[in-house]
Amino acid sequence: MKSTFFLTSILLLLFASQNLRAQERETDFNFDWKFTLLEDTKIPEQIPMTDNTWRDVRLPHDWSVEFSFDEKMEGCTGYLAGGVGVYQKHFKTPSDKNQKSTFILFDGVYNNATFWLNGERLGENPYGYSPVYFDLTSFLKENGEENVLTVHVDHSRYADSRWYTGSGIYRNVKLITVDKLHIPIWGTFVTTPQVTADEATVQVETKVVNSRKGNSKFTLSTDIFDAEGKVVASDIKELKLSAGKETKISQAISVIQPNLWDTETPNMYKAVSKLMVNNKVVDKYTTPFGIRSLRFDKDQGFFLNGKSTYVKGVCLHHDGGLVGAAVPKGVWKRRLEKLKEAGCNAIRTSHNPFSEEFLDICDELGFLVQNEIFDEMDNPKDKQHNLNEQSVQYITRGYTEHFQKWGESDLKRTILRDRNHPSVFQWSIGNEIEWTYPGYKHVSGLWDPEVKGGYWNKIPDLTADEMKARYNALPDRKYKLAETAQRLAKWVKEVDTTRAVTANLIIPVASCASGYAGALDVVGFSYQIAQYDWCKKNYPDMMFTGNENSGLLSEWLSIIENPMVFSMYMWTGIDYLGESQDKWPQKGWDGDMLDFAGFEKQGWNYFKSIWVNKPQISLGTLPVVDSEFTVDELSGKPVPKSNKSLQWRNSESNMHWNYSDGEMVLVEVCSNLPVVELFLNGVSLGCRSLSECPDRILRWAVPYQAGTLTAKAGFDGARIKAELKSASAPVGIRLTTDKTTLSADGYDVAHVIAQLVDKDGNEVKISNEKLTFSLDGDATILGVDNGSNKSIQDYQSNELLTSQGRGMLLIQSLKQKGSIVINASADGLKSNRIQIEIK
Repeated sequence: MKSTFFLTSILLLLFASQNLRAQERETDFNFDWKFTLLEDTKIPEQIPMTDNTWRDVRLPHDWSVEFSFDEKMEGCTGYLAGGVGVYQKHFKTPSDKNQKSTFILFDGVYNNATFWLNGERLGENPYGYSPVYFDLTSFLKENGEENVLTVHVDHSRYADSRWYTGSGIYRNVKLITVDKLHIPIWGTFVTTPQVTADEATVQVETKVVNSRKGNSKFTLSTDIFDAEGKVVASDIKELKLSAGKETKISQAISVIQPNLWDTETPNMYKAVSKLMVNNKVVDKYTTPFGIRSLRFDKDQGFFLNGKSTYVKGVCLHHDGGLVGAAVPKGVWKRRLEKLKEAGCNAIRTSHNPFSEEFLDICDELGFLVQNEIFDEMDNPKDKQHNLNEQSVQYITRGYTEHFQKWGESDLKRTILRDRNHPSVFQWSIGNEIEWTYPGYKHVSGLWDPEVKGGYWNKIPDLTADEMKARYNALPDRKYKLAETAQRLAKWVKEVDTTRAVTANLIIPVASCASGYAGALDVVGFSYQIAQYDWCKKNYPDMMFTGNENSGLLSEWLSIIENPMVFSMYMWTGIDYLGESQDKWPQKGWDGDMLDFAGFEKQGWNYFKSIWVNKPQISLGTLPVVDSEFTVDELSGKPVPKSNKSLQWRNSESNMHWNYSDGEMVLVEVCSNLPVVELFLNGVSLGCRSLSECPDRILRWAVPYQAGTLTAKAGFDGARIKAELKSASAPVGIRLTTDKTTLSADGYDVAHVIAQLVDKDGNEVKISNEKLTFSLDGDATILGVDNGSNKSIQDYQSNELLTSQGRGMLLIQSLKQKGSIVINASADGLKSNRIQIEIK
């Protein structure tokens, strides 16, 4: 083996010396676009259009988030408008089209997009979440004239989803130029079928296309690079391919003592594939990947690299607050790093595929990803009020209109793009889809008139056989969910057999009876944790776990108390726009851990104390009268009003110590240490023990007195503490930033946080002021946010009213170096200045 590797390395060095740099395949195609909104949905007769008066935009771009929130719009998509827009880009033909082929790759356009080059129709893509590419070669100009790429986007059905979608070319676009002999887009598939600490087999499957006029002899060389850029293994094959044909080549490459990818040490490798003709590199394709093994056991749960692993997950929607759906990489990275800090190790992309860039970050940070494909299938959902469709309206018609024709293509294109990401460990074919298929409620028996207490977490009164009989007795219907699910699972397996197929089931007992659950490798429950044992007893060969869960301790206990159940995905990790039916001015859904601006909530502290095996302690407060507790007259301790009061309600807890003198305040401490002592102005208020707190929250009832509230706990001979200090009136603004240096690439972002402070520097969280941000230098202000769900201020601004005494400015670099200075001002308040270098 060593001699073979040595000879292979020598050959590769010789090839490299003869061709030091292969031509780069990909060109960033995000800059220098023209954009306009149209008045109606009719596609213009003349394509390309005259665009000299249109706006200049750079991609990714979401035009909906540029609008003001409007009560006349629909809460399901965040009270923001949709519409119809057109994008155009002028560019020169990149190379001789007789020698090279040119493709355009769109990572996501929302939605109902149609594409042209020089007036010639390339095609369409109705689904706003699936990537799509087109071959431009035959339509490119040959005489030096400019080409014009036109994209028409029809989001006039602006309430076509149950959450905020955004509008426009909201993900990256790449121009790809390759030799006529080349590896196509998504043309590699890297798997690791055998993994041990000593050795791993890396299986590289490479597709090669020969669009040359004659037959081609070529060499395929594949190098495996580690994270330090060293070649750790290689393989070379000599091949021949006829004109107009394509082939698939498999290479099994051994990596000795591999650095495995997992959630704690997300080690990455790269497979660099080169096609060489006459010792000249004609194409180079780089595939990042990780070496890891996955195993799902129906009785013992999930194993990553042979190690039993709890999936501590959150569900996320795809918007990033003030940037809408066009989320810069730096915004996602900041948010995911915060989730990681709280112990989260998994993301469910609810309820659609996310961007390629998002998965790159998950690879890098060590998140497991359940990649979800569809929220609608054969039958529509009601967007305005959820469940099955209640009324047929133009504005709410969604993906069901296209599923029969486009479902297979959308699913397979997504999987082909994403299947090399080590973070992706499950494919979810759908979310809570049962509502849309008639009879499922009846099958479960949970909605029968004599059943009391509703269906939520209820053990069925019917037997499994009685449910099957009810299902079989249903009237004939056009679409059967089990058949659709089997078809979808088959499509997944046609392009990837290395990951489990799952779905999120809202009526799992009925889905087991119907055969829907039988199409899945892992049956994911949407909440109904009380039904795990019933389902396992009646369907012992199936594997059940959580795919959507409340942010409650009970959901986490369902995992650690049942070996089969390995996952929870909290709904949701971060606040998101939309799904706010008739709740104006509430524009979105309250998440459990981070708000719209990425500020931590008390739920972040709570789950950090549960998920992170390091000493944790944090403080939260709220008036007793606003809580689920009363105060016992004899002991002075808080007493729950009911058992439900012991469920964590993070939205009620404040992170300040400012109340009226003598007001009775409920103090809540989140900690993983056994005993915590509370102090007010240095005076002990007694200890509480985790052993007496069934929800792992330690509570005191404290008459308010201004000063310092301190929680202390001992650990390993030391003391850790958390403090809240009473604040007086604000006198200043404290600016901080997560970055003091940005790359001059036109993408890098900095989050500038403004916090009101009093004369002693204490954070003021109960007083709010209108702030104006100013920027001196060359950078782009992407917008402002205060994190509040009820804030309907324009995002596209440099002014905002703070919430909890704070606000955020998001800036983005341009493609030029220099310094920028950021200031904030408000009546009667002083602010420091932030300087950021752009290099």
